[in-house]
Amino acid sequence: MKLYNSLTRTREEFIPINEGQVRMYNCGPTVYNFIHVGNARPLVVFDTLRRYFIYRGYDVKFVVNFTDIDDKLINKANDEGITVKEIAERYIQAFKEDANGLNLYDYETYNPKATEHITQIIEFIKGLEEKGAAYNVDGNVYFSIEHSKDYGKLSKKNIDDLISGARVDISEEKRNSMDFALWKKEKEGEPSWDSPWGKGRPGWHIECSVMAKTLLGDTIDIHSGGEDLQFPHHENEIAQSETLNEKPFANYWLHNGMITVDNQKMSKSLGNFFTVKEVSKEYDLEVLRFFLLSSHYRSPINFSRDVMDQTKNGLERLYNGKKNLEYLLDKCEERELSESENKMLEDIDKFKEGFINGMDDDLNTADAIASLFELTKYANTNISENTPKTIVKYAYDTMLELSKVLGILGKKDEILEDEILELIEKRTEARKNKDFKLADEIRDLLKAKGIVLEDTSDGVKWKRI
Repeated sequence: MKLYNSLTRTREEFIPINEGQVRMYNCGPTVYNFIHVGNARPLVVFDTLRRYFIYRGYDVKFVVNFTDIDDKLINKANDEGITVKEIAERYIQAFKEDANGLNLYDYETYNPKATEHITQIIEFIKGLEEKGAAYNVDGNVYFSIEHSKDYGKLSKKNIDDLISGARVDISEEKRNSMDFALWKKEKEGEPSWDSPWGKGRPGWHIECSVMAKTLLGDTIDIHSGGEDLQFPHHENEIAQSETLNEKPFANYWLHNGMITVDNQKMSKSLGNFFTVKEVSKEYDLEVLRFFLLSSHYRSPINFSRDVMDQTKNGLERLYNGKKNLEYLLDKCEERELSESENKMLEDIDKFKEGFINGMDDDLNTADAIASLFELTKYANTNISENTPKTIVKYAYDTMLELSKVLGILGKKDEILEDEILELIEKRTEARKNKDFKLADEIRDLLKAKGIVLEDTSDGVKWKRI
């Protein structure tokens, strides 16, 4: 398997630190609000990478942290007159609901909180202080980038250019304008903890370094996140971690591209900012997951209603193919395979091979999805009630095996929109013919599948419950 390493700007063969094991850390949300579509992309992409490693037989430990102490949480809590902890717990719960909709919890994921690691954070900072790489100014502790080897090596930024372009007003007590906060002195109305430098709270960058070290070790296999985190967040993580541990922080750095909305940058000021919860009011979140995997993860991707509708239709085609094979499993019989039928098994293997080749090529989920569509088309065209059950089952099992890697097609007995509309049409026809018994049976059938009908002057409306 080859992965594009942002650190070296090259595609490299993936070689784990320990054979058969993968240790991954992905920067998670700052839990002061609902996650948006841009936040969802790295979560879905790198969850899929985790799934693929498991599929290939690796033992995977995957960490996605919660930043539950930060200026944004403090400001939100002060605005609402409640505690920072209450804000954090509210949005952690909201995140978990979205995560379930996006199918992020099929396997175990570690979700540590920054506030659960204050002791380790203090010890980490003390270690940097002992090395002369951290200094205290009246309760504020800063990391000195002069003690970091190759600062800027991830983002490929030149330190001298960064220093000359830094804002002067925020660096009066720093030795260097690019030094960054490890520990922040207590302010009125903010949560704080005792420390050797007085009461205060951790800076943002230190949290991820400490949680990665505590849960995964000094050097990890993969660190991932959105490309917007390369600088300064990931750059600063590297600086403080490698200075303390005197070894590489992560062997592979993976970053996903950004999301545009109707070909414009997504931002609150443009009014094109969508949370995952808002999207869930119009689309099943499985559609959003499928959309986020439809392009190569390093490419920018454009979010729009038209694209989401196309994605929804594509996902339904896959579900229809799955349901067709389920139907044939009940109809087909076991018998000895002919020579041409044995070749059908080989054909199915080629689709699996194409899927694996795509995933091995820097997690090219677009190519992997194309192989899944080709498998579905092949099954629809070549498999019928006369096909031996062995072939039907092999095609079905292969479809489930590959779709599980992508985190899709897991819903059972989910009635699709085309089927709903067809049943509504039959019910309408039954009512015209005064066959009210049949009309009621169709209504009850739909209700049993979680679909409620409402007869209005504009026709029949339906919704899922």
